[in-house]
Amino acid sequence: MSPDSRRHDIDALRFLVFSLLIFYHTALLYLQGSDFHMHSSYATDSLNMALVFTNRWRMEIVFIVSGVSCAMMSRPSRGAFLWRRVKRLLLPLLFGMAIIIPIQPYCEGVSKGLVEPGYGQFLLHYFGGYAWPAGAFSGWQYGFTWNHLWYLVYLLLYTVVLVALQPLLDRIKPVFQRLRGWRLLVLPTLPTLAVMALLRMRYPETHAVVHDWYAHGIYFTMFLYGWWLGNDKGLWTELARLRWHTLVLGLCAFAAYMFFDKIHSEHLLTWASLGSWPMRNLYMWLAICTILGWSHTLLNQPFTWLPWARQAVFPWYILHQSAIILLAYWLVPLKLGPVLEPLLILTGTVMVCWLGTSLLISKVWWLRPCFGLPAQPNRRLVADRALPVN
Repeated sequence: MSPDSRRHDIDALRFLVFSLLIFYHTALLYLQGSDFHMHSSYATDSLNMALVFTNRWRMEIVFIVSGVSCAMMSRPSRGAFLWRRVKRLLLPLLFGMAIIIPIQPYCEGVSKGLVEPGYGQFLLHYFGGYAWPAGAFSGWQYGFTWNHLWYLVYLLLYTVVLVALQPLLDRIKPVFQRLRGWRLLVLPTLPTLAVMALLRMRYPETHAVVHDWYAHGIYFTMFLYGWWLGNDKGLWTELARLRWHTLVLGLCAFAAYMFFDKIHSEHLLTWASLGSWPMRNLYMWLAICTILGWSHTLLNQPFTWLPWARQAVFPWYILHQSAIILLAYWLVPLKLGPVLEPLLILTGTVMVCWLGTSLLISKVWWLRPCFGLPAQPNRRLVADRALPVN
């Protein structure tokens, strides 16, 4: 993508939505009853409302932005485009699973008392096909885990499907791009509502690729919406025009969703379920439309921090969850209090990501591709090229 064709709002939004993951995953340490890999003794359910508010759209908008970025990339042929994506995403995935991720199952397993302390011995078992005790860590059944890097796996898979089906998807694209007004705000929720009704109960989200049909249905649909959005100026103009409407309607949809969600049974098809599911999907899409409309209005300018953000976003994504879990592993037993503990974990995570990227990753030529950066730390290249988390 040339500097003149950059979409500054997409670059800024990409950095902001991935930065949200640091706050979200830190908050999961303190959510009572969460299935996160570590837990604090100061866990509470008071965070539930805020986390539900963001969780209903946070990964969906990541895949929207990913699809938009794919559509905006110049690609001489489908094969060349796919090869570029594989080269850019596969190495960080493999490197992350081998070097960055293993600290997470180690800390999780030791904190549960199901893994013996000693990281060296753990690694020998981890890479040696050792059979772990049930529930030792997320992915214990397989002997390994990719934890938060599941996004890269799914993005690679969706890119392959996109390339394979592109002629068909090109013919459908005009239907989506002609949406305006209320149709743009309502009709895109129907496919995700159908996915929820047909697949959610039968295939709960696992991030294990196989049999994760509900997650695939939602995330691939969002990825496809983003790809259809692409460079279509009419849709972006419409999203910007509707941004106040989507903000108000989105908040109303969230309130209705929470009302139904409090009284419906997840496993029974009741009148409350029939209210909760449409409101959940409507809120998700209205929230995404609101974020896209406001970001296009406010963020589409060449901020001085954007070149740095484009280089930082992928390394920060790879590093952040391992930093959170390792810091929690060290700090939670100290019982420093419900204010100091999360503050230290959050600040420490940002510092690990910042210093790790600035002082090490960006400086070492062979590390750069392992974190999704061009091999040569060329200043102009850093300023002009997009990162591959898209």
